[in-house]
Amino acid sequence: MQGRSGRRAAFRYRATGVVLLVVHLSFVGWLTLRPLTVPWVSAETLEPLATIRADLALSPWAAIRSIGGELLLLAPLGLLLPLAAGRVEAYPLISLARTVLTGAMAALAVALLRSEVTGQIMNVDSVLLNTAGVALAHVLVVPAVRGGLRRRADRARSTALPREEATPTVTPTIHRVGLAPWSDASTGSRP
Repeated sequence: MQGRSGRRAAFRYRATGVVLLVVHLSFVGWLTLRPLTVPWVSAETLEPLATIRADLALSPWAAIRSIGGELLLLAPLGLLLPLAAGRVEAYPLISLARTVLTGAMAALAVALLRSEVTGQIMNVDSVLLNTAGVALAHVLVVPAVRGGLRRRADRARSTALPREEATPTVTPTIHRVGLAPWSDASTGSRP
């Protein structure tokens, strides 16, 4: 019975992750891909870190708002992608690499789609900051959550066993039997 409820819980985690992932990506699409009415549009920025340097030259509040907004835009993917995958027992570096790569592809897709919308521009720094936000969210939250889920599953497994099964038992052994004397089956004679 414990296995069945564990599978149900894993399915619920995955389903919740997929639903939240779709909701978040829909929100990101609405937020970033809507046309803006602006009097002028700056040129595309394809030089890495140029926009970040320009933001840091502004007031601290404007820099925090601009850089923080780009960091936070796709940061929930750092949590939602592993949740949608439903892997509790995963190698941390492989999970991080998989999540960051997927986040980078999503950030690149958003940036490319954004460049086709009126009033929006392609900015390589937004791709870098979006990817850094995904990585930061994954590193800060996912290992702790996975550790908690593993501890919870271990506690559930240890309490599910009856007391007599929890104690180690001695495996019965079978005593060796000597070999039968050899005989030649065709002649019926012994050596």
